[in-house]
Amino acid sequence: MTSCDKCSRPSVILIRYSGARLCKTHLCEFVVKRAKHELRRQVKLGRGQRLAVAVSGGKDSTVAAFLLKEILGPRRDISFCAITVDEGIRGYRESSIPIAADNCRELDMEHIVVSFENVYGLTMDEIAKAERNMSACAYCGVMRRAVLNRTARELEASVLATGLNLDDTSQSILMNFSRGDIQRLARMGPHRRRQHGLVPRIQPLRTVPENEVALFALSRGIRYHDLECPYAMEALRNEYRRVLAELEDRYPGTRHSILRSHNMMMDAVQRAYPQAELRSCECGEPTVSPSGKCKVCELVASLRQDP
Repeated sequence: MTSCDKCSRPSVILIRYSGARLCKTHLCEFVVKRAKHELRRQVKLGRGQRLAVAVSGGKDSTVAAFLLKEILGPRRDISFCAITVDEGIRGYRESSIPIAADNCRELDMEHIVVSFENVYGLTMDEIAKAERNMSACAYCGVMRRAVLNRTARELEASVLATGLNLDDTSQSILMNFSRGDIQRLARMGPHRRRQHGLVPRIQPLRTVPENEVALFALSRGIRYHDLECPYAMEALRNEYRRVLAELEDRYPGTRHSILRSHNMMMDAVQRAYPQAELRSCECGEPTVSPSGKCKVCELVASLRQDP
């Protein structure tokens, strides 16, 4: 058994992109340090502001909530709230919500659960059974982001934190490059400017790989929900996840290189594709569509059309 590079304790991980071997304690310190750096870079919270966290119960969002409370909790001028979206997936979401609720109680964090059924009158199980032109994940992603934004706005949150990790972020960058969707690249979080109706998103785990997030949770004894969504197999992202995992295995540091490249070009990309003027949909959510309808309303309307 090898020892930690920083002490005599046994190492629990070899970080291949740096060559470092770390024990539980120093791995946790490494994760906290990067989260602190990202928070300093991404957001400046003033007195009396509220920070919302999207908490699904899974490892990434749960670790993000614990880190935010650990790093910013000592500041008594900031309040926290957690938002869980219940998409209506039988056998999956009902087992994660109690875990999210327990963790929020431990963190002394207000916890709000909002369901697709209450907001849209539809569940993901119903959408998955309907005739549709996109994957279930495509519907879920658009609708979930809208619910999170609406709820965070109603709670008067200054920012909305998500649990997106390095793997998620580098996959999204690669997907947008592959599709030639530079406008979507320009809109990716973390958000540096606030637009009318949109709560800026921040990503404290943006530079932390998924396996390190999981090991952090295990090292700290953080309980999380580890079931996979039954509709996850439909996601196009799976192909990019596989390709990127193979590249990272052969060339450690690939994910960080993709993220660095994105960071370096962001100013130029955002100048080329400035923020569009937003309209208000009849549902109250912002939209760029000339029709005045937001994407969620278009999707829900298409599902309700008679065959």
